[in-house]
Amino acid sequence: MQPCRTPPSDQALFVLDASIMTEREVPDEVAGRWRSGVVLKRDVFSTIERGRFRTESGEIDAVLRRLDGVPWWSRPLARMLFRRERRALAVAGELGIAPPLLFTGRRLLVRGWIDGVPLHIAKPHGDVGYFRSAKTALRTLHRAGITHNDLAKEQNWLYANGRAFLTDFQLASRFSRRSRRGTLFRVARYEDLRHLLKHKRHYAPAALTTAERRVLARKSLPTRVWMATGKKLYYAITRGLNVTDREGRGLRFTREAPAMAARLRSHPKVRDVAVVAFPDRRTGTGLYAFVEGSASYRELHDFLGPAAPECLQIVDALPRNGAGEVRSEILELVALNQLDLIGPLVKTEDERALIGRIVSERRNLRDRFAF
Repeated sequence: MQPCRTPPSDQALFVLDASIMTEREVPDEVAGRWRSGVVLKRDVFSTIERGRFRTESGEIDAVLRRLDGVPWWSRPLARMLFRRERRALAVAGELGIAPPLLFTGRRLLVRGWIDGVPLHIAKPHGDVGYFRSAKTALRTLHRAGITHNDLAKEQNWLYANGRAFLTDFQLASRFSRRSRRGTLFRVARYEDLRHLLKHKRHYAPAALTTAERRVLARKSLPTRVWMATGKKLYYAITRGLNVTDREGRGLRFTREAPAMAARLRSHPKVRDVAVVAFPDRRTGTGLYAFVEGSASYRELHDFLGPAAPECLQIVDALPRNGAGEVRSEILELVALNQLDLIGPLVKTEDERALIGRIVSERRNLRDRFAF
C-alpha cells in the first residue's frame, strides 16, 4: 500500500494551495464551467465532489453529483436515486432550506454549496435555537409536498451559523397536491419529524415537549413492519456492497478502524490514536490514523505492515475537548481536506495553534483545492 504523499511544511492554517490541485476529467456537459475540488463521497451510486461552478453572475462554490463512475450493476438504482434528488431539489432548493439546483444533465447535477457542517460534526449540545430552526425547515419542506425520507442520518442535517439546512435528497419523495391527502404522505411526514426529534433527544433532551416525546415513543406501523422485515434485508445487501454505517463512512471504518487503533496503541512510543475515514479513489473508503506519540512514521508503518492505513500522521498532541475526549470531528475535516470548515469549530488560540500544526503536516494531498 502506498502511503499518502508527504505534505509541504509551509501551508497556512485552513488555506489550500491550488498549485498542486488534483486533475480530474470534467464531464462534457459542464466543461468550462466546473472546476473540480475535494471528493466528498464515493460509493456504488455516485461520486460527489465539491468545487466551483461558473454561473451568469460568476463562479460560486458548488457540489457535483456524477454517475459516470458507477458500475453497470448499480446503474438502475443509481439513476432512480438521481431522479429523486433532481425532482426534490427543483422545489426544495428554492425554499432556502436546502442547496439550490444549479444545473442538471443526463448523468450529473450541480447544486449549491451550503457553508455548514454536518450535525455529527457540529454536535449542537443544548442548542435549542438550532432545533427550532430544523423544525421550521422540515415544516417548510412538507408544505411544499416533499418528504426527505433519510433524516435518521446526522450527515443529512447541516449546521450553518446556528441554522438548520437539509441535504442529500436521493431518497426524497415529491407528492402532488392530491396525493398529499393520502396515508403515504402523512406517514412519511411523521417519520421525518420523528427522526428529527431523535437528534433533538440526543443533543437537547431537556428541550423536548410532551407532544414531541409522544412522537418519539410511537413509530408508525409501516416503520415497525420495515424494521422487523425489510430493514434486515437492506442491511444484508448494503453490508455486502460495503456502502453503509452510521455516518456513511463505509463498513471498512466500522470493521478495521478499531483493530487498527488498538494495534497502534500497543506500540510503546504511542500515547493515543484517532482513526477517521475519508473517500479514496482506489479503495472507496480510506482510513487516516492520527497518532499521538514519539514514534517515527516508518516505525509505525512497518509495525502495522499490510494493515497500515492509507494515511498515517504523527502529531505531538490530539485536539481534545474540555472532558478530555478527542475532537474527531476536526480530524475528520482535516482528512477530508475541508479545512475552511474547521475555523468555526476552534474554541481557543491554543487549540488553533495545535490544529494549525496538524493541518500543515497532513498527509492526504490527493484532493486539494483553493477556494
